[in-house]
Amino acid sequence: MEQRTYNQYCATARTLDLVGERWTLLLVRELLTGPKRFGDLRDSLRGLGTGLLAARLKHLEREGLARKTALPPPARTPVYALTEAGEELAPAILALARWGLKWTMGERGPAETFHPGWTVLGLRAVFDPEAAAGLRAVYEFRIGGEVFYARIDDGTIEAQHGPAQHPDATITISEDALAALTGQGGTFAEALASGAAEASGDAEALRRLNGLFRLPPARSRTSS
Repeated sequence: MEQRTYNQYCATARTLDLVGERWTLLLVRELLTGPKRFGDLRDSLRGLGTGLLAARLKHLEREGLARKTALPPPARTPVYALTEAGEELAPAILALARWGLKWTMGERGPAETFHPGWTVLGLRAVFDPEAAAGLRAVYEFRIGGEVFYARIDDGTIEAQHGPAQHPDATITISEDALAALTGQGGTFAEALASGAAEASGDAEALRRLNGLFRLPPARSRTSS
């Protein structure tokens, strides 16, 4: 299949030639949190058929945005990972996420899927470096069967899938409660106060949790 192009000598147009097709940026989103197996990508992107997934991955490989590799021993499982060029799409993806939280979310539609693992990248999108100044703490989040953590180090964040080795604080929240928090601009403090979430661990780390992740206030695109 011939790749479609805008035929414009413009950096924006050329970028959209590479990542503007349906599902392509969502594949990049998935790979920004680490290498993934084909099955992992298929499970996270429900609605994307196996054939189209394979085609989009081949496109990313061909254009130098992703590559096939393998997990280290003993796993040696084949996975897909972003190249340096693919990784540098992170600021654009995070900016789109922040824009979407402000202008597109609201209530979850009945047919819309929600994957708790998407929060790993979401934490980076809404992280407030100024609120994290001087803080060194590891937060582990447990949502249904998903576990991931955020390591805060004096204004920087590292968010990864999997359990933390020595978490300073652990937050447990249901998938539905997390989806509601994301779409309606709530806070972890409100979820804890209402009983929708539970937390344990270091008191100072928990006290500072609420200021670390700031969802932008929701706005209406049609208001004057």
